[in-house]
Amino acid sequence: MLFGTKKPLAERIRPKTLAEYIGQETVIGRDSSLRKILNSGQLHSMILWGPPGVGKTTLAKIIATEVHLPFYELSAIESGVKEIRTVIDQAKQIGTVLLFIDEIHRFNKAQQDRLLSAVEKGEIILVGATTENPSFEIISALLSRCQVYVLDAFSEEQLKALVYRAIEKDTWLQSFEIKIMEWESLIRFSGGDGRRILNLFELVIQSLIEKEEMGEKILVDNNKVQQIIQANPARYDKTGEQHYDIISAFIKSIRGSDPNAAVYYLARMIEGGEDPKFIARRLVIAASEDIGLANPNALLLATNCFEAVQMIGYPECRIILSQCTIYLATSPKSNASYMAINKAQALVRQTGDLSIPLSLRNAPTKLMKNMNYGKDYQYAHDKENSFAAMEFLPGEISNTVLYEPGNNPSEEKHRQHLRYLWKEKYNY
Repeated sequence: MLFGTKKPLAERIRPKTLAEYIGQETVIGRDSSLRKILNSGQLHSMILWGPPGVGKTTLAKIIATEVHLPFYELSAIESGVKEIRTVIDQAKQIGTVLLFIDEIHRFNKAQQDRLLSAVEKGEIILVGATTENPSFEIISALLSRCQVYVLDAFSEEQLKALVYRAIEKDTWLQSFEIKIMEWESLIRFSGGDGRRILNLFELVIQSLIEKEEMGEKILVDNNKVQQIIQANPARYDKTGEQHYDIISAFIKSIRGSDPNAAVYYLARMIEGGEDPKFIARRLVIAASEDIGLANPNALLLATNCFEAVQMIGYPECRIILSQCTIYLATSPKSNASYMAINKAQALVRQTGDLSIPLSLRNAPTKLMKNMNYGKDYQYAHDKENSFAAMEFLPGEISNTVLYEPGNNPSEEKHRQHLRYLWKEKYNY
């Protein structure tokens, strides 16, 4: 027997009204601020922040229905400025529309900037969905124009309610007599993800039917669920949310100095068929962002790892990836370089194009020399210890400290050296 439709179960029974929506009582419950706003019809732009499969897309579609707005949906993974412009042009012609952007944190600054004017003018009501902290991933100008609502993972009871609702509402499931004897495995494999538990449940039912194990009833228990799911391990979406969740867990395990968790998530990606070059690129980034000057050899090893992975490929490159992963996870950590460039960029955005000190300017012509370009520049190698105690920053930000050495043996040497050279800047 084949599925009656190509759509996954989670899509087939997607709620269309607030009455059908399960969970998120603090966000959309009867006494919640969002429910009151919907009842008033005065909708504002918002960011829905929560883990995968908690109903962000569903809620956005229901909101559009409740306030009678045309609904447009974009994925930040697949869309760009062109698609945003198309929706805005449509809004200018037909009036305000609700634009739902999934994975909005994957839009770059230019793409997010493109939304600002349309949001301010009321041409679009923006509903963005993100699995990442909006404070770090959404530009401040856009974030200030949106209300952030936090959605939680489904509880065990809510997951059960989703499955019971599917059994009751889905036409294909209605044709069978299904009895769930045990829930533990389904709940555990779902990880609080409503979409996942529904699609796993569909997989289990389909597998039991194909094995002709149903008899008068289809009985679902822990043993059957485990056997079926373990026989279908490669449910790894290389372009979807799980892809980003696993790489996030991988990097955070390295940052957290846990080689066991790091190599486990590496194995998850390898078994799921992830592009080894993608993994290797992330290792190079982690070597600089999270280890940096605490162990400069980490970047060298990660770069060599990337080159070796390109030359060798699967399956042997898994060993190289494992070696690099474990090395990075067990290395001392420092994000001092990462924080320094963040501070520097923020300072540049705040202060603009400050004038370069005359002493540091290039003077290739006589006119420039007459204008004091390069005057008073001190050539460091002519000085004792190859150090000239002069100010290199523009006058408006002189004596600014952007690099704070990390608390590790390697950077402690940097700290002592900088204190010796720059007594006023680093002796605090």
